[in-house]
Amino acid sequence: MRRDSRFSLSLHVLLHMAEHGSPVRSEDLGESMGANPVMIRRTMAGLRNAGLVDSVKGHGGGWSVARDLKEISLLDIYRALDEPILIQQHRGTERPECLVEQTVGRALNETFQAAEDLIIERFKNIRLSELSAEFHLRLGRSRADVKPRRKASAG
Repeated sequence: MRRDSRFSLSLHVLLHMAEHGSPVRSEDLGESMGANPVMIRRTMAGLRNAGLVDSVKGHGGGWSVARDLKEISLLDIYRALDEPILIQQHRGTERPECLVEQTVGRALNETFQAAEDLIIERFKNIRLSELSAEFHLRLGRSRADVKPRRKASAG
């Protein structure tokens, strides 16, 4: 089964857009993330419908974050994307009459559902502003790790 990457893509896009401070074209976002601009537009449409991003058409247009990052939780984004599957549940359709399969399916599905409930609860408490702050902290550290070149002496 192919994984749905819209959630991580959305987080990535939103943080990039927050850094720009002005509208960003789908083509530019796609290029910076190695994603097709059409996929970016489709993903952004759900975020726009949820009031998380705005779009401006024409010259100088593009996508921008519609709300303060402190107001946007990961749960808001997850819901805007129609709650993509987080954990693949046990389907148990091979032999539904099999009591072993029923037992295994129940145990797995209860465990997977409990794990998904914990993830959703965590999403409620993580704000985009926290991710942005961590990005800036990492950026500062990576810049500090780059040592300035010493000029060669003429002597």
